[in-house]
Amino acid sequence: MSITTSGAIADYFIGLANETGSFVSNLKLQKLVYYAQAWYLALYNQPLFAEDFEAWVHGPVIPDLYQEYKKFGWKPIFKDVEAPKFSEQVHEFLAELAEVYFACDAFELEQMTHREYPWIEARGNIPQDAPSNAIISKEAMKEYYQKRAEAEED
Repeated sequence: MSITTSGAIADYFIGLANETGSFVSNLKLQKLVYYAQAWYLALYNQPLFAEDFEAWVHGPVIPDLYQEYKKFGWKPIFKDVEAPKFSEQVHEFLAELAEVYFACDAFELEQMTHREYPWIEARGNIPQDAPSNAIISKEAMKEYYQKRAEAEED
């Protein structure tokens, strides 16, 4: 069972950008939401939200979330958001995740996802610049990031 929605996680990061005067584009937002799902799967063995990511050219994307923010193009997303209501565990998790990923720019986050197994596996043998709607499986995300978490503990 998922705990929240990708939209609520997106609102968290948009709110954080508003608070800190930071730049968050649709591209960066997608990657932040992706890493939230990936690491939550790895650490808590359950999805943070139900929606699936697709392995698009510029990295993992949730199509509905993309459609909601595509009007901003490559520009910062300007939206007033109410702080989502999360459990203490989810709130602390997101705060820790933001410490690691929020300062990265969109291109850096995109390049990171392009070097990681879940996106690579989902795209298969298609060229890196070819469109794809292939689903990045939650299982692949969970396994890959669990291995990374274990390696970081060693």
